[in-house]
Amino acid sequence: MDPYTEHRTLLSSVEGRIALVTINRPEKLNALNAEAKGELRDLFGKIRTDNDVDVVVLTGAGEKAFVSGTDIAELASLDRKTGEEFAAGGQSILDMIERLGKPVIAAVNGYALGGGCELALACHIRLASDNAKFGQPEVRLGATPGYGGTRRLARLIGHGRALEMILSGAMIDAGEALRIGLVNRVVPRAELMDAAMQLARLIASNSQVAVRLALEGVNHAAEMTVTQGQRLEAELFGRCCDSEDFHEGVRAFLTKRKPLFKGR
Repeated sequence: MDPYTEHRTLLSSVEGRIALVTINRPEKLNALNAEAKGELRDLFGKIRTDNDVDVVVLTGAGEKAFVSGTDIAELASLDRKTGEEFAAGGQSILDMIERLGKPVIAAVNGYALGGGCELALACHIRLASDNAKFGQPEVRLGATPGYGGTRRLARLIGHGRALEMILSGAMIDAGEALRIGLVNRVVPRAELMDAAMQLARLIASNSQVAVRLALEGVNHAAEMTVTQGQRLEAELFGRCCDSEDFHEGVRAFLTKRKPLFKGR
C-alpha cells in the first residue's frame, strides 16, 4: 500500500521531492483527535526515512482552518495522570516534526488555535494566508498549552508577547502575527499554496547535506551557550566540507555553472 495514501484523517502525496501533507477533517475545522495524531506520527515517521523527500509542506483542508486545536470532546474525562500523558503524547509528535531532519513549511490557511498553533510552531517556517488567525486559548478552558506552546512560542516571539497571548487567550490576525515574528510571510489566501510550494522547491534545489546540517545547527542553537553553539557550527561546517555536494558547489561556482547536487 502507498504510505502516502493510506490514512483517513490526512491527505498526502510526493511531487518533485516535496511531500504535501494536509490535515483532512474540514467538518471539524481540522481539529486533532487521537486518530489524526496517530496518523501524523506514522506519516512523519515514514517521511523521515524516505530518501525521495527533502522538504515537507503541511496545511489544512478547506477554507477556514489550518488546525483549530485539539478535539475538545477528548478532554472531558482527563484527570491529572491522564492529562499529563495526553500532553506528553502530543509533545512527542510535535517534537518528531521539529526534529525531522528535513525542513517543514506550515502553510497556515485559517484558524491555528491551541494545538493547531503549537503544530505550526513545531514547523521550521510558517507562511500564513491573509485570513489566518493564531491563538493559545487554553486558559479559557481552564488549561495551559500542552503541546510545547509555552516553550516554542516564547522562544519565537519573546516571553512578554508569548505571555500576553497565552494568559489572555486572545486571537491575533495574520498581520499581527507577521509583525511580532510568529510567521515569516503573509500572502493572499489564493496564493498561499503556490508560495509554500515555490519556497519548498527553492529549498529542495540546494544541497540537502547543507540544508539538513544548517537545520540541525539552528534547532540546537537556542539550547546552547554562545560558545557551544559556535563549536557546533564549526563542526557542521567541517562536515559540509567533507561532502561531495560541497566540492561540487565550489567547482560549479568557480566555473560559473549550475551545481548538480547529489545529497551526499
